[in-house]
Amino acid sequence: MPPAFKSTRSRGQRNDEKLFLVIVIALAVVSGLGSWLAAVALSHHDQPRGLLPDKVRTLGEFTLTDATGQTLTRKELAGKILVVSFLFTSCSLTCPEVTKRMAEIQRLTANDADVRLISLTVDPRTDTPSVLAKWGIRFGADTNRWHFLTGQKPMLYDLIGTSFLAQDSGDPFNSMPGNFTGTERIAVVDAHGRTRMYFDGLRSDTPAAVVAEIVQLRREP
Repeated sequence: MPPAFKSTRSRGQRNDEKLFLVIVIALAVVSGLGSWLAAVALSHHDQPRGLLPDKVRTLGEFTLTDATGQTLTRKELAGKILVVSFLFTSCSLTCPEVTKRMAEIQRLTANDADVRLISLTVDPRTDTPSVLAKWGIRFGADTNRWHFLTGQKPMLYDLIGTSFLAQDSGDPFNSMPGNFTGTERIAVVDAHGRTRMYFDGLRSDTPAAVVAEIVQLRREP
């Protein structure tokens, strides 16, 4: 074989080897970067963070009906720390998950006489007391401490919109009754009736974060 041909083929092999090495290094770098980004994302996800209200929000006056058919008023909850969620029973995805978180919070605060759980329906036309009662039974609700509330839509929507959640009637993709946003949140209201913090009701570590917030609120004057 002519020397020139051997030399050409050697150079070609060396170039191929270099290219292969560059590709391997690049893949390693990309893979490492991806793993690092994933680790960072997971580390952030593992840190439950509360979300402050978008504005000053306080619990408004109301007279609503709970799952037992009894009325409940704002006055009857005076001095209590409230853990508040939002639901509509025809919801098959987020609402059951949020209610599971509430059930866990109920368990964690079982001996806390100063804590009450409230679940407000955003679909009062469908969610009658009897419907809410079945929903509560499904999740083991103690009706002495966990109130599923319904009532007249104007009063209910005014309470939710004023005390807890924003409404976005301009969003064509918002299928939530009342056009409320953030219905997957769980709100914590202090003993003075001030909405203090929201937590993601879809996270499994939210119950512990809510309890930690309650402990913090008790330390305040």
